[in-house]
Amino acid sequence: MLRDKFTAALKEAMLAKDQRRVGTVRLILAALKDKDIEARGAGREKSTDEEILGLLQKMIKQRNDSIEAFDKAGRVELATQEREEKAIIESYLPAQMSADDVRAAVKAAVAAVGAASVKDMGKVMAELKAKFAGKMDFSKANAVVKEMLTGG
Repeated sequence: MLRDKFTAALKEAMLAKDQRRVGTVRLILAALKDKDIEARGAGREKSTDEEILGLLQKMIKQRNDSIEAFDKAGRVELATQEREEKAIIESYLPAQMSADDVRAAVKAAVAAVGAASVKDMGKVMAELKAKFAGKMDFSKANAVVKEMLTGG
């Protein structure tokens, strides 16, 4: 289970005195704690592994946004820190799907929900997120869905 993996990683990073990894894993654990509180509000004990993978992808997206902003502002040291955190977070995700696999998954999702136009894009994305949390880059998948639904 992912939750145990984070706890073990924190102990390992502390023993290795890897401050960047310690800090990043602590950020993940804090976000996970918030997610668990949210789950209890919904009547569940803890967050599922799929929700945790979604959380990690959200954290990666936040890092990407920060990297872009820091690069534009010329803050190289902060951009480097964000890149290091992003790499650590990505190490807990399963291998990402290839472009061909994403295309095949999008095609299957379009067929499954009966999508006919761009108006159905939300349904297709919801189907993909339900099946491929943590395994697919949804920003890239979004472009493929749009392309398929517009016939481009």
